[in-house]
Amino acid sequence: MGKKSRLKKEKRELKKVLFICTANVCRSPMAEGLFTRAVKDAQTSKKIEAYSAGLSAMDGDKPSQNSIDACEELGIDITDHRSAGLTRSSLQEASAVFCMTESHRALINMYFDLPQGYPIFLMREFVEGESKELPDPYGQDIEVYRQCRDRMAEAMPTLINWVEKNL
Repeated sequence: MGKKSRLKKEKRELKKVLFICTANVCRSPMAEGLFTRAVKDAQTSKKIEAYSAGLSAMDGDKPSQNSIDACEELGIDITDHRSAGLTRSSLQEASAVFCMTESHRALINMYFDLPQGYPIFLMREFVEGESKELPDPYGQDIEVYRQCRDRMAEAMPTLINWVEKNL
């Protein structure tokens, strides 16, 4: 198999999951880290890569210290993360998109002309009961970040299950 053929095959096999929040410094970096760990722990046979972006992100910002600390408590290091604004290209690369709130989903659909049935969901969409929304913890104390992180972690089994069945 030639190099071009091999690269095409690898691209088809690699599934990319995109997490979206507002500024890409609190929720989506935590979600990316949690999902990467969950994929590793699930030992899935699929090649899955997580990345994140923000609807109004400034490129290159570091994650908030509380996001770093909340993840570090679980042994997840997000210190190397740098924020990125959502682009048409980052959406097109995604096999599935998970956002934090209904307003994020509405804005994505408003800003980008997505095809019917495009796989865009709330991160907690498949969790039974409770609120599906993940409010922004920005500027609040570490306990609010921990609660946000824990609600994200609670969603991981349902996301892994969805990815296994649908991607």
